[in-house]
Amino acid sequence: MITVHHLETSRSQRVLWLLEELGVPYEIKRYQRDPRSRLAPPELRAVHPLGKSPVITDGDLTIAESGAILEYLVEVYGGQGKGDAAWLTPPAGTAEHRQCRFWMHYAEGSLMNWLVMKLVFVTIPRQPMPFFVRPVARKLCAQVLAKLVDPNVATAMKFMEAHLATHPWFAGEHLSVADFQMSFAVEAALSRAGKGSFPNLQAYKAKMEARPAYQRAIAKGGPVVMSL
Repeated sequence: MITVHHLETSRSQRVLWLLEELGVPYEIKRYQRDPRSRLAPPELRAVHPLGKSPVITDGDLTIAESGAILEYLVEVYGGQGKGDAAWLTPPAGTAEHRQCRFWMHYAEGSLMNWLVMKLVFVTIPRQPMPFFVRPVARKLCAQVLAKLVDPNVATAMKFMEAHLATHPWFAGEHLSVADFQMSFAVEAALSRAGKGSFPNLQAYKAKMEARPAYQRAIAKGGPVVMSL
């Protein structure tokens, strides 16, 4: 039996979605974030030395990192799926396979880096600090956002928006493992940088959320909550 070590409002939600799409039995072990720091609890270190989520156990195997987990589940359990599940990994050598590989790496390798930086530099001025330091922190963070972070986030938003104008799903015509990897990133991008007009990204998010398997995952694991 697969166990998903599920941290509330985290990237592990996309693991639950994939398991629901595959129809693979699993159980959830829940962990709550520290109410002040919002960090994962130390109990997760007993599962994996990094003490992070998502992480799954499957028999004697312990697997961490979203991309590695998603690829493992598709490789081991994907053949049990029907319909869309049969296309979760496009055939090697196809344009869809190349797109799938790109988006699998892009989600955490490029996009989430800038979104996390945006979260950090927006949050810093709100943290407790001596009153005379706050104006300096606010000014410094605003400059980093304006000169470095926001331009890169804007480029990413335009890039995804343009891609989804010609692709129903990130790898092409069919749902693929890349969509599960990108799901959290799309949610975060629209929450933290989606103040402009991004109809294709919004339509993609709505289509993702309309899938019965996605809804079952949310019902079991809780909502994906993005906040600054």
